Amino acid sequence: MSLNFNFASQDIASMKLRAELARKVIGRLRARKLTQTQAAEILGVTQPRVSNLVRGRLGLFSLDALVDMADRVGLRTRMVVRPKRSS
Repeated sequence: MSLNFNFASQDIASMKLRAELARKVIGRLRARKLTQTQAAEILGVTQPRVSNLVRGRLGLFSLDALVDMADRVGLRTRMVVRPKRSS
């Protein structure tokens, strides 16, 4: 069985940003050794939402939601926009 994913470049950019934010948030939660219930309370979401996050179901999360979560665990986010490299 072959999987064929056709994503537009803007979708790929969004996925990369969401993955990086999620990785940082999950890392902070793990460093604090929180249960999913404790994490949910800190993040202001439900425990099933935390479960989706740690399982990598990032399509369920907007960039805004992940930025909010990052802030709630004490992470500062910054956006850098620059031209793409020339081919």
